[in-house]
Order: sequence, then structure tokens, then C-alpha cells
Amino acid sequence: MFAKLFHRAPQESSPPKDAAQLEEFKPHVVVHYGIPSTASILAFDPLQHLLAVGTLDGRIKVIGGDNIECLLISPNPVPLKYLEFFQNQGYLVSVSNENVVQVWDLEQRRLASILQWESNISAFSVVCGTNYMYIGDEYGYLCVLKFDFEEGNIQHMPYQIPADIIADEAGIPVPDQQSVVGLLAQPCSSGKRVLIAYQNGVIILWDISEDKAILARGHKDLQLKDEIIIHSTSDIRHEKLNNKSNEEQIEKEISALCWASTDGSILAVGCVDGDIILWNLPTAISTNNQKANKSSNSAVKIRLSSGDRRLPVIVLHWSNSSHSGYAGQLFVYGGDDIGSEEVLTILNLDFSSGLEALKYVKRLDLTLNGSYADIELVRAPESSNTTLFVLTNPGQLHAYDDECLTGLVSAPDMKHAVNAVQYPVTLPTVEPYMTISKLCLVDNNEGLQRVLKETVWTAKPQSSSPTSTGNAKWPVSGGFPSQLSSAENIGVERIYIAGYHDGYVRIWDATFPLFSPIFVIGFQVEGTEIPGASEPISALDFNSTTSNLAVGNDCGLVHLLKLVGESENLNTYLLTETKREEMDLHHGNGWHSTAVFSLIKSPVRSLQYTFSGSRIIVGHECGKAAVLDVISSSVLFLTDCLVSNTSPIVSIAIKTYLQTDSNDTEQSGDTSSKDPEKEVAFILTKEAHIILVDISSGNKIGCWSVNPKESTAISIHLLDENFAVPELPEQNAVNSPHGPTDGKEPLQSGTEPESDTTEDEVDTSSEATELWKNFVDSLILVCYGDSMLLYSTKSLIQGGSNFIRKIELEKQCCWATIFKKNEVESGVILVYSNGVVEIRSLPDLNVLADTSIMSILRWNFKTNMEKTMSSFGNSNITMVYGCEFAVISLFTSENDFRIPEALPHLHDKVVAEAAEAALKFSLSQKNKQIAPTGILGGIIKGIRRERENENTNIEETRDVLVPKLEALFSRSPFSVADLDLDMGDDFDAPVKLVVERIEVEPKSPEPSTQSPSQSQSQTEKNKRMERDRLFEGGSVNAEPKARTADEIKAKYRKSGTGDAAAAAQEAKDKLLERQMKLEKLKENSEELASGSENFASLAGELRKQMENRKWWQL
Repeated sequence: MFAKLFHRAPQESSPPKDAAQLEEFKPHVVVHYGIPSTASILAFDPLQHLLAVGTLDGRIKVIGGDNIECLLISPNPVPLKYLEFFQNQGYLVSVSNENVVQVWDLEQRRLASILQWESNISAFSVVCGTNYMYIGDEYGYLCVLKFDFEEGNIQHMPYQIPADIIADEAGIPVPDQQSVVGLLAQPCSSGKRVLIAYQNGVIILWDISEDKAILARGHKDLQLKDEIIIHSTSDIRHEKLNNKSNEEQIEKEISALCWASTDGSILAVGCVDGDIILWNLPTAISTNNQKANKSSNSAVKIRLSSGDRRLPVIVLHWSNSSHSGYAGQLFVYGGDDIGSEEVLTILNLDFSSGLEALKYVKRLDLTLNGSYADIELVRAPESSNTTLFVLTNPGQLHAYDDECLTGLVSAPDMKHAVNAVQYPVTLPTVEPYMTISKLCLVDNNEGLQRVLKETVWTAKPQSSSPTSTGNAKWPVSGGFPSQLSSAENIGVERIYIAGYHDGYVRIWDATFPLFSPIFVIGFQVEGTEIPGASEPISALDFNSTTSNLAVGNDCGLVHLLKLVGESENLNTYLLTETKREEMDLHHGNGWHSTAVFSLIKSPVRSLQYTFSGSRIIVGHECGKAAVLDVISSSVLFLTDCLVSNTSPIVSIAIKTYLQTDSNDTEQSGDTSSKDPEKEVAFILTKEAHIILVDISSGNKIGCWSVNPKESTAISIHLLDENFAVPELPEQNAVNSPHGPTDGKEPLQSGTEPESDTTEDEVDTSSEATELWKNFVDSLILVCYGDSMLLYSTKSLIQGGSNFIRKIELEKQCCWATIFKKNEVESGVILVYSNGVVEIRSLPDLNVLADTSIMSILRWNFKTNMEKTMSSFGNSNITMVYGCEFAVISLFTSENDFRIPEALPHLHDKVVAEAAEAALKFSLSQKNKQIAPTGILGGIIKGIRRERENENTNIEETRDVLVPKLEALFSRSPFSVADLDLDMGDDFDAPVKLVVERIEVEPKSPEPSTQSPSQSQSQTEKNKRMERDRLFEGGSVNAEPKARTADEIKAKYRKSGTGDAAAAAQEAKDKLLERQMKLEKLKENSEELASGSENFASLAGELRKQMENRKWWQL
């Protein structure tokens, strides 16, 4: 049976192969919900509205809207130190502590590319809106990486600058091997300027397009006149500093930095000693303004405490005010006294009048819900609202909007945000605490799947623990479900049922990877007192044939419910040991309660429906059992303690056999059913006793102790009758933990355990004899904490307890289940207390493969974790770990969840195209000029290039920005300067059509200060200068320009001892590059000429139309 599934080796004598050799055995995660407890870092895509959470074990959780979640697992369980989106492009990049750069494809949910960096990455930043990445390392290098979407790999670009060259250009000394601790692309510079922060406190603003340092500042450049100490909103001190103190002469190690203005003119730097320094920096606009450059030396120091021992400033984030580009909120974590309360500090700052005239407004301390992990500050492009995401340990995520933070400002004594929006948990596991769960199949009898599907669309489950107060909404809404999940022809094929400590039961549609809530069922009804109704749920069972659900709790109550059916005029009965009364219970939307049984004041440990669904067996912790009639809502029988009151019932299995004696029904006194099929229950207790009970009569047929070592029993399983039962030999042998090594050892029996059946425990021996005659012999598998035993059903019924096979387990087993392959039982799955998951064959119980929960999900096995583990007969297993819920599949052939067709989409291409189109339209509106009006409508005066106003910062679309950066990063530093092709931004500046109006009564021209000949001479001179600048003074008859050795060295930065061949090759490359630019310039000229012809044609048509008009038609 297993040959097709596992493809065993042809040599029968060889031991079973491990999991890597089993082609179909590839454990993987199918569904995952919840934020891992090891969450440590956040990233957000403001266009796609996706939130990513990185962890300390190499996992990444991507969260969207409408229950859309995805778990990405790195090959190695290593903490992530950097995590960023390629915004609006469907990719996510992470950097691990082992300096591995990984790019994730969100659409395919896979690792797209990986790059191992040789040195320690100490700074990382993605150029916004592009696929380029800045990397700074421990040796001070600035490098550039590119992710090629077409090739699907990470490329190391030629542009790379060591710290010494940057220091030489900046004119300041930088110690050897000084780590880069921060990289920030300056706003409004199109990624061409990057701020480099070194560990010793030096910051350099580097222009990549010009290969030069725009500004360099260090601790010696601080010109502090005063410092601001902000203890609270009401305690702000300005202390004058007449001279530089010794403290300012000491290097300040940088620990955090961020831009504090929209144009990149203000930089906030956090230091290890707790200081915050605000630097005034030049922008792209003020680069040529020497006055502005000199004023950039000014800086302001802010302290959150006057103490000498302060915490380092760990995080700085800036939120700009919607009213001004030079005012906003500075979010600070750290900087307070050591030992102070852990808070997130929010400073309202205003430097619209200049950094020297900094205005402080207020300080707000936000108390965190747990220890700090990370924060992410987001402003949605479509609105001016700011959202603050706060991640705390263990795995708690809250969102604060402007209204929430404003409420804290108005009430400074209230440090906790009441209206903070907590991450909406799809499947709650901790609050409230999940105690038991079950994954169940749904039969399609009488349209049950369709009816449940309609309930999913219409039902609105009532949450017992709302995630937030007020009207705040969770701000993450990215992704969209697959079309398959909304298909009308697919009903509810699976449901996931969970019981909770608060007494509630929640049910989800588990047909697809995107779970949808169906019911929230509560048993504590207002106006009706049911003692113990709110006790924790301890047992569940579902019968899909009748859509009946049975729920047991720790108080001994058993609730019987019907999930589908008419709920009007239905009675609900409360049955106790002494009475039966009718109740008026409030039924839910689609479900209704049929009966409540309160028979035994002992926790319910097992519930098992019969195959027909007409009866249910209840096992209690005290060792008693009851059989309930579902149809009549009555008690068929209630047993005394089957073994002892200290042996709880842990598992129940039911077997059906044909009744040949027609008088048996009359003798039993059961007239409720005339079905010739009878059912018996094999009840397993914790102390390893098996009790055989006739379900129809309640008679105890036999009781056997099947393990003399008093091992803890876990579960009992009746195998299919297609397994041949071997004849029992006289001798037994206990096999090794891994089974026979040659694969030929016959199944053996043993007589080690002895039956403890007595005449008092068996009601009638004739019933056992009759049962043995009618039974089709089959195998029974009993799983214990330290062993597995295989029995024959007839052997047990005859009164013997000889086992066929026994396997001693080296590890403590906690959970076991039988799985099927092609509707045939194919093996057993064992989960051990150390997290190992093992696959064994049936019926020989050989080890076929093993894995671990740690390798699949990065989870450790926890106590009582087995209570929330379930499976519906195949290799799909549900698990709960802290705040996380997961469904894992052990075999690739199992695809019950229809993956990948049913997976929700994380990247919305429609949103991406719309965002790009919106940006293009916005830029076109900014560039657009008013169309001419008048008699002729307008005359084209010319087409010319026009640089944008220097006071206007216009963004660029990705299709324009990426080619520019590609040209810059695809070269080695200083190669553009070598060519003397200083075309500036005009080379790639957009061509703009300038249409001038024609006034009906034109004004008289202003007198020119130059004569026509002088003006023409100046124009020709300018053209000649532009040509000389382009061709480096070259012409047809130009003589080569002689240069000295010093000029060549200064020009090309090469020594006289260099390789001539390398120099020649470099010169050749530069000439090719210049040729490409000239060709591009030619193409642009041709486009301009074509546009000129089009406009000339338009003008001609307008002229013809106007010639045919009369004066009264004008």
C-alpha cells in the first residue's frame, strides 16, 4: 500500500529512508494566522496597504485586509535586522543577522533571490519607488544593489565607494574601518543624494550624480548656543552654552537618524549618550547657495532628561504636519534616564522660522503595551492622515491614528491610548484562550455545504472581545481574495471548530486558505440560568451527516446543537439526573440548541457521535460514560465508573457489525431502532484500560488492562478491514523503537498484558460470544506515551489481550492520528513532546519519515498543545502556538485547500497601475500650461527645453527615475566627470511645449539694451560654447590638446604606474558611453522635429479654416 506513496528503495533489507528521500513527503505550511511572538521589525507599503512583520527566527508575516495573511519562512532561523518593501512593486527585501540579503516575491509567495554579503551590513536602505538598495558595511563602504525583475536575481552594481575616498572628497578625516550606521536618500533628490552616517558621529551628504560630497559634518562642527531639555510639557528648559564644552569635543556615536522635513533640509540624529541633534542641511535647491551652505553648520541639541546616565536613542521617526513642511512630530524611543518607565516619546516641534528659532509645543509619553520591539510611521498617499504602528513583545500590534494621538495630547495624564486599534485577530487563540479545536469535513447531504455557504455570506458573528473601542478601523487593507473563494458552485467543504475558556464556540469556513467566520456560539443566555454554562469548553464533536454539533465543558454540561435547519418552533430541553424541562433559549443566526445535558458534575473529556449520528457517547474525567439519544433528546444509559474514578476517558472508537440474531433487539429492550446493524464502543481510559460497551444496551462486554507498565494512554484507532489480520503465534517479541530493520520480520503477538476481566465486569458472556461470531476481524491500534500496540478486535472480544505487535518509543508521544491516501488508511502520524513529527506505516509501524514542528513553523512544543491539534483523516494538521494558528500539510499530493488557485493575492496589479497613472497625471497637471485662446487659438512659437522652477520639487515616475539611476549605478565612481559631459539635469529633462498667447492688441515691445548684432553674436557664442562643451572642444579641424602629466592624473585619478591596457579599455568604455548619449540626444532631436512638423501642420489647417470664414463668423 505504501509503495506508491513513499517509493521505497528496491532492497527490502535496507532500513527505511529518511524524509529527504520520500518524494511526496515535503512538509509545508498551508494556512497561517496570527503574529509570531518573536516579532521584532515592521515594514509598510503605503500604496498596496500591506504590513510586513519580521521575526527573530527568520519568518516574515505579511498582513493585508479581510483576513488576508501570509507567512514567509527563510531557509535559516536567523533574526532579521532590516525589512523594507519595494513599494508598489510586489516584492519585499530582508537582511538577516548573517548578512544574507533576500528578496521575496509576494505574488508567488516564495524566495525570489538571495545574496550572501561578505562583510557585516551595518546600514541598509531602499531607494523609494525603485528596485535599488543602498548598503553600508562595517568597513565604511557604500555599495549599491539592484534587484532585476526580469532576471529574478540580486545584482551588485559597479558603483561602490570606500570611506577614505568619501572622506577625501569631504575634506574630513575618517578613521579606518569606520562602520556606516545609517543611509538615507535625501527627499526630492530622485535618489541621487544619499546621507551617510558613520559610527563616530560624522555625517556626509553625498551626490552620486556629481560624485562629490555636498556637506560633511561631525562633532567638531557643532555650533551650539543652547540646548533644550524637555522633561515634560510644563517643564522645558533652555540652557545657554557659551563655549564648546568638553563633551562636544568627544565623538558622539550615532544610534538613530531620520529626516525631519519634507525637503531633506533638517536631519534628526540620535546618539548613544541620549542626545538628539537637529542639523540644518542644504537641499538640492540650495546647493549653489553658499550662504545657505554656511548656515547649515547650525544645530540644536535636545535632551529628554537632565540626568547623566541616559538610555541611547534607539529609534527616531518624523511625521510632517499637514499644514507646514517645517513642523510636525518627532517620535523617539530612548533618551530617558536609565531605569525610567518604558515609553514612546512624541515631541511636537516647529521650526518654520528656522532651526535657530525652534519652537517647542508639547511632549507626550505613550505607555507601551509590553516591551518595545519596533514602530512604523505611515502617511497614506491618498490622505493626510498619519498612522503609527507600534509592535511590542510578545507579538502585540497596535495602530494609532491622528485622532487617537490628539486625544492623548488633550489628556496628558492618560498615557494609554483608549482608542488604539489592536490588530484584528482572525482566529483568536489567547484572548480569549482556545482550549480545544477540531477540523471537520462537511458532507453535501441535503445541500448542507450550500446552506453553510449562504450563512457565511449573510451571518455577522458577534465578537465577545472587540479589538478596539470607538469607530476606529484597522488601517491595513491590502490584497484581495481569489475568485475561487467566492465561487457560488463551491460550498463549505470543511469547518474549523474551536472551544474557548470563556465558554464560547467559534466556527469558521475552512474550505480555502482564507478562513471566514460562520458562527459565534454562546451558551450563557440572559434570562435563563444554566449552572456552569460559561465554563471552559473541554470536548467537541461534529457529525456532518446530520449537521449536529456536541459541546462539552469542564462543568460536565453537554450541549447538542444543530447548525443547519429550521429554528422556529423548536424546543430546547434541559436534562438532569432527576428532571427534564423545556427551555426558551435564544437561537443564533442559522444554528439552534436542541438539548442541554447536566448529568455528571465532572469535566467532559471525550465526545463521539455514532456513524448514523443518532447517538453520542460522552466520556467524563471521573471515568463514567453516558450514551445520549440525539433525536429524542434523552439519556439511553449512564454507566458507573468503568474502571476507577481516577481513570479519565481519553478516547472512544466505534465499530459496526451486522446483527444476525433477530431476538437480540428484543432481549436488549431497545426498540428505538430496527436497524440490523449494531454498534459497539471501544473506550480507552488514561490508565490504559479498554472497555467494550454495547451502545444499544449499555452493557459492558469486557474490560482489559492492555499495558502493565501503567503508561499514559493517548488514543485508540480502529483500522480498516482491508488490513489482513495475521494468526497469532505462540511466542511474542517486543520490537525496537524503529521497527524491524530487514523489513521481513513477521507480525508477532505477545501475552505480556493480562486481562482483568471478571464476571462482575461483564454483563453477559453470551453477548460477547454473539458479538465475536458477527464481527469481521480487524486491527486496533492503541497509542501510549511510550509505546504503540496493535491488537485484533476478535482477540479482545474473546477476552484475551494478546497484542500482535508492540513498538517501544524512545520519545514521549503526545498526539497520534491515522491518515488516509486515496480514501485508504495509509499510515499513522505521531507528534512527540520534543516537537518531532513522525510518519509510520500500517500495519507494520515502521518509521518512514520524520520532521519537526521547529523546522516547519519554527515552533517549540508546548504543554497541552496536543489539545488544539486536529486532523480530518489526511495529512493536514491544525496547530496552535501562542497567538499563532497554522495548518500544515505533510505531503505535496494533498491539496485539499486548492493551492495556489485559492490563495488570496498579496500584490494588486490594478492598484499598482492606478497609483503609477495617478502620479503621471499629477505630474502632467503640474507641467501643464494654459492652452492658448483667441482668434486663431494659438500659434506655436517653438519647442524648447525648459528646466523646472528651482523652487518647485516635482517627483518622477518609476519609468523615468529608474533609467536615470541605472545609468548612475552602472558605472564606477567619477567616470562621468572623466568624460567632461556635465549636462546636468537638462540631459534627461522632460521636453515641454510652451504655447504663448497672441494678444488682440499687443503691447509695444520693451526697448532692448542690446543691439541686434550684439544679440545675434551672443546667441552664436552660446551655441558655440554648448558645442564645445559637448564635444570637449573637438571639431573637424581641431588639433589635439596637449596635457601635462599632472593634469592627466588630476583628471583621471590614475598614477603613472598603472596598467596601460586597463586605461585604454576604460577610455574605450567612456567613448562608447558618450556615443550612446549622443545617440540618445539625436533621438530626442528627431522627436522634437517630428513634434514641430505636427504643430506646423495644425497651424496650417487652422489658417485654412480661418480664411474661409467671414468676419461675422469670427
